[in-house]
Amino acid sequence: MAFAPSSPITGAAITGLTSPTYTIVSDTPPNAVSKQYAVSALGGTQTNVTVHSISSPFTLTVFRPANFKVLGQPNPSGVIRSFPKNNFEVLSRKGVSVLANQPIQTALIRSSFSIPAGSDAYDAANLKAMISAHIGMLWAIAQGLSDTCLTGTL
Repeated sequence: MAFAPSSPITGAAITGLTSPTYTIVSDTPPNAVSKQYAVSALGGTQTNVTVHSISSPFTLTVFRPANFKVLGQPNPSGVIRSFPKNNFEVLSRKGVSVLANQPIQTALIRSSFSIPAGSDAYDAANLKAMISAHIGMLWAIAQGLSDTCLTGTL
């Protein structure tokens, strides 16, 4: 299945956000090898949170490689010398205020996935497990990660 998140997205539990949900709509992506969604409505209690606008973006974008790399042929002794990687990226953008009477600034979160060519076909189970664990870990530490970004304390 291609990247096509269902709407609304349920947000992680974080202090100050009660049952957060995010209604997303398809948006114009930055290039032909990406898909982008804009947050058009909020659910739950999210005081002072804004939806997407030109001056204050709230978007979720996924990028794939423009040209996929494949595993090369082994040399005569059976050794493959180069293991190219296909790079995927998830980008979240959100307009934030930094001080009264100042222009909105854009905060970014990036998760990048560097997948060795050939592993998608030969070892899909382990790739799925890695992605599942990564996203699960981010979900599990949402409050702590939020606290770290606000206080600088790990």
